[in-house]
Amino acid sequence: MKVAERMNQLVPSGIRKVNEKALAMERAGEKVIHFEIGRPDFDTPEYIKEAAIQAIRDGKVHYTSNFGLMELRQAIAEKLNRENNIPYKAEEILVTAGLSEAVMAVLEATLNPGDEILVPNPVWLNYINVPKLLGAVPVLYDLTEETGFQIDLDTLEKKITPKTKAVVIVTPTNPTGGVLSEDTLKKLADICIQHNLMVISDEVYERIVYDGVKAVSIASLPGMKERTFTMNGFSKAYAMDGWRLGYVAAPEEWIKVLNKFHQHCATCANHMTQVAAITALRDEKDEVEKMVAEYKRRRDYAVKAINAIPGLSCTLPKGAFYILINCKKINMDCEALAAWLLENAKIALVPGNVFGPGGEGYLRMSFATGYDDVVEGCRRLADGIAKLTK
Repeated sequence: MKVAERMNQLVPSGIRKVNEKALAMERAGEKVIHFEIGRPDFDTPEYIKEAAIQAIRDGKVHYTSNFGLMELRQAIAEKLNRENNIPYKAEEILVTAGLSEAVMAVLEATLNPGDEILVPNPVWLNYINVPKLLGAVPVLYDLTEETGFQIDLDTLEKKITPKTKAVVIVTPTNPTGGVLSEDTLKKLADICIQHNLMVISDEVYERIVYDGVKAVSIASLPGMKERTFTMNGFSKAYAMDGWRLGYVAAPEEWIKVLNKFHQHCATCANHMTQVAAITALRDEKDEVEKMVAEYKRRRDYAVKAINAIPGLSCTLPKGAFYILINCKKINMDCEALAAWLLENAKIALVPGNVFGPGGEGYLRMSFATGYDDVVEGCRRLADGIAKLTK
């Protein structure tokens, strides 16, 4: 049997490659500090778990509407109106089996072979791999440390051609921890309107922001709701990554188109998880804020510790739970350095080039792990770099 040629456009996850090696080392009895996986280390809040358990007891174990439970779609629309200042209605929401499915659905529905799509560099690689799978062309625009990981809008606009269909933005972003400013988004909105481009806006980290920063939704800006796919989910804010629940908000005619893919891909999101998500949105108290406060404590320690290591540096991330460590002064490419640190310092970091060419010269650290592990991991990192460069 011969594998379809389009599968050659997909590359295995570089993050999971590091994770599998780290797990194998642990099975062999070694203690590894996990900085590679971008998932909350907190348990899902108890009130959400109880809602799911009760849903199972109540027999809510069957298919729902393909679009998702109407009560959940309404709760999501209320959230987007209240917190993001976007006047969505329930009919403009599609509930998906995680944000990954939402991304796939939107790209499937919008890209034809040969279309071009502007994608951040570095970025979560689904945004590069999936367009390639569809025969479209991802055109990279750089997010650099020197600009605070904001978009160089003049450079981006020069990359627009008659084939350009859409722009992807991720804010706060993985792997940089940057948050696009409102000024940047306003100028980007003007460009998109001028060139009639759609926007695919990944906002899954929007609640995880620090220092008074606010993650602005581009669809809230004038003229943008009708051309934006706002994507979010429950994995990061509510520590529900294993529950696999996301959503897309878009004009109703687009939601109907997206649902065609969703029907064939997933049928519907998990029933009891949808019930729990309604509870998450409507009964939340201070659970998310407490998690974010703890992330900030870890961030502050790690940034200070990393910048004290000769040969390494990093900027202070304003969102998400990632630090992009600049290792360009170390005489080793980032992939080799990550492998050396895993083997010799027993710390699992992701080489930046996993996220595109803009990540070369960097290592990504996820501080979504315990504070004690952050402290110990930074000590191991310092000792490892000292040993490597002596």
